[in-house]
Amino acid sequence: MDAISELGWTSYRRGTFDVWRGSAHQFKEDVVAEEVPVVLVYNTIPHVVMLTTPLNLEDFALGFSLTEGIIGHPAELQSVRVVQRSKGVEVRMTIPEQRQVNISGKGRNMTGRTGCGLCGASTLEQAIRKPNPVGQGLPLDAQFLCKAMQEMPGKQTLNQMTGAVHAAAWLDPERGLIAVREDVGRHNALDKLIGSLAKSGCNFDQGWLLVTSRASYEMVQKAASVGITLLAAISAPTGLAIQLAEECGLTLVGFTRNDNHTIYTHPHRLQHLQETVA
Repeated sequence: MDAISELGWTSYRRGTFDVWRGSAHQFKEDVVAEEVPVVLVYNTIPHVVMLTTPLNLEDFALGFSLTEGIIGHPAELQSVRVVQRSKGVEVRMTIPEQRQVNISGKGRNMTGRTGCGLCGASTLEQAIRKPNPVGQGLPLDAQFLCKAMQEMPGKQTLNQMTGAVHAAAWLDPERGLIAVREDVGRHNALDKLIGSLAKSGCNFDQGWLLVTSRASYEMVQKAASVGITLLAAISAPTGLAIQLAEECGLTLVGFTRNDNHTIYTHPHRLQHLQETVA
């Protein structure tokens, strides 16, 4: 059970709403996704407030800490405690003191909105971080990718109920889709997924990342920061995302829907069965 569930928060709420379909009208019960302020606290010092869906917050804490460069290895997150407050949640973490020194004085803006993947960065240096080049990774069959993306909606439990959340998923070469995390923020879903995989000792260059959102700059940045070599998104990338993917060696794929996709960078990892034309 996710820690936050034990505290009484839920990822959704039910309500009765005034629904119109053209001129037809009815009061109808519906389900809406929740988002709550989550304060990430390192060694008793608040670092940033993020608006997230209150699910898998321990995964989120680890993933955020890794992708933001606060820690360099999962073992450096020495403890995590999720604490309910009247208006939100605190995630209290313990990290080595030398890591605390690295984040002290960075001047973080203490609010990270749901759609903001730069997480309170207040300088250009903080916002535009370039990860190290990714490794060789594995080749991916395009048909395997398309099949996995078609299976994604069936794995998105919260989105099936609310229609309001993004998902990030891990595609394993042997087992297919093995992990999915959801959140109202696309970058939060990715951090949750990375945290979940990191806890299990995942080798990030031995699989591929799928997301049900656009491929914005911070999505490429977070993926590359842990060594992911291929990111496939259901929607478009941004120009800055393409630039970063090109620079760090990540294969970036967009508009991955049905049997269609567009490869923007490093196409050598995505393999296609070429049809013979008579």
